[in-house]
Amino acid sequence: MTMQALPSGAPHTVWTEKTSWIDSVPRAVSMTLLFVAFILFWTALTWSSVVSPIILPSPAETLKQIIYVGHNLLIGDYMLTALYITLQEVFYSFLLALFLGFSLGILVGETIFGERAVMPYLVALDTMPKVAFAPIFIAWLGFGIESKVALATFIAAFPIIVGTAAGLHSADENSRMLFKTMGASRFQTLLKMKLPMGMPQFFTGLKIGTVGVMAGAITGEFLGGGKGFGELIRVASTNLNTARVFALIIFLSLIGLSLYLLVGWLQRRLVFWQKSGLLGDGF
Repeated sequence: MTMQALPSGAPHTVWTEKTSWIDSVPRAVSMTLLFVAFILFWTALTWSSVVSPIILPSPAETLKQIIYVGHNLLIGDYMLTALYITLQEVFYSFLLALFLGFSLGILVGETIFGERAVMPYLVALDTMPKVAFAPIFIAWLGFGIESKVALATFIAAFPIIVGTAAGLHSADENSRMLFKTMGASRFQTLLKMKLPMGMPQFFTGLKIGTVGVMAGAITGEFLGGGKGFGELIRVASTNLNTARVFALIIFLSLIGLSLYLLVGWLQRRLVFWQKSGLLGDGF
């Protein structure tokens, strides 16, 4: 922090935060430099033969597979069908996680019963290894997309619950007393004061949930079969085609990133009074 005098020569002073040189670099430049450094390190690692090409393919081999997968998707071949199945799982899981997370979050954040009786069970369920539930969901729901949706929803719902409950508790006591003195009902206080004030925390949980949705869907395909991208990754890894595995993972990460950015876009539209720096305001 530095202290500077006002240009007008006024006797009082203002405090300004000193920005480091690395923070003043434009985002596009810093991201490009970081990506180039990562590719160079990757290339040097493969050239040095420290790691076997079977385990770590070169960037050039991975790029060839990215082009192959992209071409397969563009011509509507079998990979497009697999991608469609995975997108269905992600979409349904996201909607279910949003509904369950928001509903249970209101129950936990708005009622003493939810906070004292329901929340401990939710925490206990979340601490359990999620992968262990995959065979249970398969036994209950079969090998279709239903079991994958159940696992992905199970993974993604808890962050939304916590974000919603934390948002409801973020309302300050003065605002609560103001609504109470104005004769607002409990529902009116929830709808017009607590929910708007808790939107930043809710979207934080929702962003974490988007990551869990993608991870849950692919994990379900790994463990419970299926015909989506997770199955393609399993087959490619069985055939030791690591470059294909990397390419498929990159496409999946683009889908997950798109969903994350969609939630961020909704946050900027609905929570317009808050400046979000995560991934920047330009996304």
